[in-house]
Amino acid sequence: MGLPARFEAVGEALASGSCSIEACSVVGRELARDGVSLHEGLEALRFTYQRVRGYDPSYDDVLALSQAWSESTLGYLHQISCADPMTGLASLAHLRSRLADLYRGQGPEFGRVRHRYALVVADLPTDLFGVAEEATDPMTRSLRLSRLGEAARTVFAGAETVAGVGANRIVVLARRDERLGQRAALLRRMVDTLDLHGHLARVWIEGLPPTDLGAAQLLDELARP
Repeated sequence: MGLPARFEAVGEALASGSCSIEACSVVGRELARDGVSLHEGLEALRFTYQRVRGYDPSYDDVLALSQAWSESTLGYLHQISCADPMTGLASLAHLRSRLADLYRGQGPEFGRVRHRYALVVADLPTDLFGVAEEATDPMTRSLRLSRLGEAARTVFAGAETVAGVGANRIVVLARRDERLGQRAALLRRMVDTLDLHGHLARVWIEGLPPTDLGAAQLLDELARP
């Protein structure tokens, strides 16, 4: 029938006179998954309708394809904004959003967030990758960062946000309580047991500034190599 790729099921439904809404939903999800724009998808749907029925697509079919495409695209964006699929760590954007929520809720009393929360930073040495292949292998870097994140989650096993910040660093957003120093020390001991080719990772507690703008600038600094 010469229909656009992925639209065969839609064409069959139209030709048989059966409901084509479900087929349009399926193709909408497939288009989003394959990186096809919504405009291209709607043009292909229009072509399919014109070829099979001789007129433009129905509102219900346009809506079904558009909704399925949008939901799939948003789901993908939420995944990449909240967690790195290679390491399982929260993204820098997610950590930034989490901090912004805290500062938004502190009201006019500046400083409440910095007195209640702190950042625990764990940093792999930049000269860790002495082997040339490892120096340029993102998989190796991601695996080591993932192991660093696993150590952090073992120590901070509650609702703390553990994020990857840069290629060699993770940051934990943790409550500033009487156990924070002990936890940071435990994380340092755990990190020392990782195979780092004789190099030592750094672990330290970073205080938060009184304002959201200051926190954003601090994260920018931590994200630099």
